[in-house]
Amino acid sequence: MRRPRIVDFSRFILKYIFNWRFWIAEITKKSKIYKKIIDFTLFKDDEIVVIPNTININKKIESEGSEFLPTDVIKEVIKRSNDIVLMNTCLCRTSNDCKDYPQDIGCIFLGPTARKIPKHIGKLATVEEALAQVDRADEAGLSHIIGRNRIDAVWMNVHPGKGLLTICHCCPCCCLWKVYPNLDSDISDKLEKLDGVSVKLHEENCKKCKKCLESCMFEAISFKDNKISIDNDNCKGCGLCVNSCKFDAIEIDYTSQTIDNVVNRIDDLIEIKEL
Repeated sequence: MRRPRIVDFSRFILKYIFNWRFWIAEITKKSKIYKKIIDFTLFKDDEIVVIPNTININKKIESEGSEFLPTDVIKEVIKRSNDIVLMNTCLCRTSNDCKDYPQDIGCIFLGPTARKIPKHIGKLATVEEALAQVDRADEAGLSHIIGRNRIDAVWMNVHPGKGLLTICHCCPCCCLWKVYPNLDSDISDKLEKLDGVSVKLHEENCKKCKKCLESCMFEAISFKDNKISIDNDNCKGCGLCVNSCKFDAIEIDYTSQTIDNVVNRIDDLIEIKEL
């Protein structure tokens, strides 16, 4: 019996498209027509927010009398969802044959459209299983990106896209969003830093090992005149640089606005309930 076309399509993406991602992204800066096609096909109506990893981040956020760590935002969304699917493997890390981070920690998909995801891609999961995966991702030093990603609905061929929320667990070497600097700003601006998040450099602790420079996906860190600099305009506050620094030279700072901002926007990202 012939396998469904979605199997062949996902394999095609796995083997080929992922390896072309930087070239595809770069063309969006060179051709307005191409940019419109890519934007409409893969990024239309996207809204994506970066949630910092909690490893090496000790500061909690006070909001409405409670204390939160950044990952608790992710967990709160999961707890509110009736439909949860865990991806069998990470598409990015398996495509890149990653040796540094677990390939079996894939995306978490939430929302009614998640029910339509083929079993060879992901499996239905309980809230407890999803929460355990978030903890595994934290322990592995991965950062989280949460949002409505049209590209996921396209490659898995599931609809409607507004009924699907994706939680990615990103590593600095393989994440699809490493193409961020290569994309036209009309597209890359859809990936947002949480309001109230900033990254601070403590130069007195810096040993100039450049590990933070290697881990940054957004070209926000540079080494010039024999010192590290962080461009907070380009920085998305993912926390990967904090995880890579062994000398406490970088920290992420928050305000109470951070949690309020993301919690208030969750319902705008996706209808968790029945469509």
